[in-house]
Amino acid sequence: MLSSVSVSRLALTTGRRSVQRAAALVPLTRAVATHNTTTRAFAASASAPRHILFTSSPMAKTNMVRYYSAKSYPSHLVINMPALSPTMTMGNIGTWQKKVGDAVAAGDVLVEIETDKAQMDFECQEEGYIAKILVDSNTKDVNISQPIAIIVENKEDIEKFADFTVDSSAAPAGPTAEKREAPKPVETPKAAEVLKPEAAKKATPASAPKAAAPAPAAPVSVAYTDIPVTNMRKIIAQRLSESKQTVPHYYVTVECEMDKVMKLREVLNKASEDKYKLSVNDFIVKASALALKAVPEANSAWMNDSMRQYHSSDICVATSTPTGLITPIVANADKKGLATISNQVKDLASRARANKLAPHEYQGGTFTISNMGMFGIKHFTAIINPPQSCILAVGSTEKRVLPARAGEEGEHRTASVMAVTLSSDHRTVDGAVAAQFLKAFKGYLEEPLKLLL
Repeated sequence: MLSSVSVSRLALTTGRRSVQRAAALVPLTRAVATHNTTTRAFAASASAPRHILFTSSPMAKTNMVRYYSAKSYPSHLVINMPALSPTMTMGNIGTWQKKVGDAVAAGDVLVEIETDKAQMDFECQEEGYIAKILVDSNTKDVNISQPIAIIVENKEDIEKFADFTVDSSAAPAGPTAEKREAPKPVETPKAAEVLKPEAAKKATPASAPKAAAPAPAAPVSVAYTDIPVTNMRKIIAQRLSESKQTVPHYYVTVECEMDKVMKLREVLNKASEDKYKLSVNDFIVKASALALKAVPEANSAWMNDSMRQYHSSDICVATSTPTGLITPIVANADKKGLATISNQVKDLASRARANKLAPHEYQGGTFTISNMGMFGIKHFTAIINPPQSCILAVGSTEKRVLPARAGEEGEHRTASVMAVTLSSDHRTVDGAVAAQFLKAFKGYLEEPLKLLL
C-alpha cells in the first residue's frame, strides 16, 4: 500500500499550471485547477507509483493512475469511468470517438457517456496514444472509477498492451492466509443413548401412503418485450419513489379564468415581429415566479435540521424526452420578461430532447411546473421533486358556463377555465401557505397586465 505525506495547493489558472513543490525528502502531491476547474493530482515517491486525479467538469470526478515502466508493461495511464453528476454511481458507455492507435490531445473527446441525467462528452486532459480500450461501446452499467482505457506516451508501446487486462496492473495480493484448522470430528451418540429396536418401532409412526403428485400446469405463452432501463430512468424511479414514500404530500386545487391571458397573448404575439411566440405556459411560469416572491414560504426546501427559504425564483419546467423526464431551469424568472422566458424555455426544451443540457441547466431549482394541458388532461397531481417543497400540476383550459358577475346582464356567462393543483411538502408548507400561494397565482393570471409591471 502507498503511504506518504502529501503537500498540496489548489490554484486557479487560465491554461498555465501552478504547482507548490514540497521538500525533497517529502513525497510530492500537486493539484492544479484550470479555468474549467479541471483538477489533476500527482503523487510520487521513491517506491510509489505516480497517481493522477482528473476531472473534466465541475461535476465530474474520475481518476487516472500512472504506472511506471515494469517488467511486463511500459509507463501508461489508466483512465477510469468518471462521475459526471453528484447522483451518478454508474453510467453507460456510448460511442468511442477514438480507437486504439489514435493520438489524443488535451480537450479531445474520448467517448460519449450517458449519466443519470443526460448524455455527455468525456474530454481527455492528457496527451498520448490510445493503447487499449477496456470497455466497449454501448456497454451498460459501468461503475464509476472502473478502468475504461489505457493511454501511453510513446506510440511504439501500443502493441505491448494488446493482452492488457485490469488485473495486469493490480497490486500483488497480500500474504497467504494461514491454513485453517481441520474440522473436529463430530461425536456420535453413546451406545446407551441409542434406541433399542423395539423402542424405535414404537416411536416411528406408520407412514401414510404418498399422494400422487399433481401434473404440472401447461405453461401459458404471454408475448412481451423487456425494454432495457437507462440510468436516467433508474434515477427517476428511485427519486420519485423516495419522494412519495418520505415526503408528506398534500394537494390544493384552484380554478383560474384565462380569458384575459388569451387576449393579452394574442395581442403580444401580433406585435412580436417574429422575435418571440408566447404560450400559455410562459404566463404560468411568470405568474408562479411572482407568486413565490409574494409568498416566500412556498419557495423553500426541507433540510432535515432546518428549512431553507430561497431568495430567487428558479422555475423548473418538466420536459418529456425520449429517455425520460428532465426539468430544465429558468433561473430568476421573476426578473425576466415574458419574451425572454418564452425563448429560454423553447431553447432549454430543444436541447433537453437532444441531451445537450449542461449540468447547471437542470440541477437545482426552487419550484417545479408540470403542464399536461396540451394533452387535454383536465386535472392531475404531481410528485414533489426533493428537496423542493412544491410542484404545480397544470391542466387544460376549457370553456364553461358560469354565473354572471354582479352588474353583468343575464344570469350566466361563458369563461375559459384552467385547473391547477399544488402538491406541497407539509413539513415546510402549511395548508394556509399553499392557499395564499394559489391566491396570488390566480390573481396574476386573471389580471395578467400585472405580469408586465
